[in-house]
Amino acid sequence: MLFEQLKKFRIVLESSEDGTPPVFSSGDVLSGRVLLELSRTSRVTSLKLHAVGYAKVHWTESRSAGSSSAYTQNYSDEVDFLNHRETLLQAEDNNEPKVLQAGRHEFPFSFQLPEDTLVTSFEGKHGSIRYAVKVKLHRPWCTVKKIKQEFTVIEPIDINTPALLAPQAGAKEKMARLLYRNIGQVSLTAKIDRKGYTPGEMIPIFAEFYNSTYRSVVPKAFITQTQTFIARGTMKQKKSVVATLNGDTIGAKKRDTWHGRAIKIPPVGPSILQCRIIRVEYNLRVCVHVPGTSKLSLELPLVIGTIPLHPFGSRTSSVSSQYSVNLEWLRMAIPEQPEPPPDYSAIVSDEEAEQHMTPPQAEEDITGVLERPYFAYVQEFRYRPPPVYSEVDPNPQGSAIRRRCMTC
Repeated sequence: MLFEQLKKFRIVLESSEDGTPPVFSSGDVLSGRVLLELSRTSRVTSLKLHAVGYAKVHWTESRSAGSSSAYTQNYSDEVDFLNHRETLLQAEDNNEPKVLQAGRHEFPFSFQLPEDTLVTSFEGKHGSIRYAVKVKLHRPWCTVKKIKQEFTVIEPIDINTPALLAPQAGAKEKMARLLYRNIGQVSLTAKIDRKGYTPGEMIPIFAEFYNSTYRSVVPKAFITQTQTFIARGTMKQKKSVVATLNGDTIGAKKRDTWHGRAIKIPPVGPSILQCRIIRVEYNLRVCVHVPGTSKLSLELPLVIGTIPLHPFGSRTSSVSSQYSVNLEWLRMAIPEQPEPPPDYSAIVSDEEAEQHMTPPQAEEDITGVLERPYFAYVQEFRYRPPPVYSEVDPNPQGSAIRRRCMTC
């Protein structure tokens, strides 16, 4: 029997020089070998390789059709990114199987990944983006033996582009109400120096708060992640708070200003913006909580990239600090968090949720912890040397689908 003859059968992908798992992007050459070790002479019909990459989403929703009946609606979709086949070993022209002697056999393979069509690997609650190399071993009168080796794809996002280096700013105000009467107005303005950041960086927030009510208010900031899954013209969302920043209490008729108060980006996956059925987006949300009434909230979009800021791309932080935080991201260090991020619903009032939410509703995350994708092993950071002294800035400054839910 084949399973008695087959001692070893596995796929080995070429790893980086330091032995870390290989990571690829569009246009890269994927190389490896299939290892086959036999305990005795065997006849093999074929050895075939199939490389696949796809995004897939699926969820179900239960709906009531009356007082005593209900039905379940399924939503699913799939998009293919990679479909490569090749034969590593084939029978003779007369269909006579190949005879392999006992011992170890290696079958190398190498092929180029598609240009500009891949999407970053991802694992979420209602969908995933996965890549794998599959191999099938065919032998006369025996069951086909199958093996699979998954691999990671990271599509680079360079934050050194005009769109991602542009400052983001906004202002909002709201009349606070308590027991159906106005108690004064609360206003906020906020600005960040750019839209694009990489994990491990600090985001300096410049904000001004004015509390004209007779009650104290509390400003806060959150980094939120929104996973959007799309199928059959309908979307499902999962929102999580991944980082928090608490401000000081602002007394009645008082102002407060944040002069670059910083919030740290934890080791999260990069933004996914180019996939038709799965999107991963980030926002910086600055809120003012007024006891007894709904929150005032301002949302600034973020893009989490993979290629860090060039030394002269911004004057918000030194080159050496960027270098160190990028290494921390590669090591997948756990960010310093004295307590876990709050439930997303903690920064969303019931009133605002009912006003802005459109079915199917965005799903709340009760843990604040993301389903982490295969991400963040970008090799280009690892061997980047520190900048020479002349490269350091001598004068750094101080620190048509349904409408997406935009609830606070």
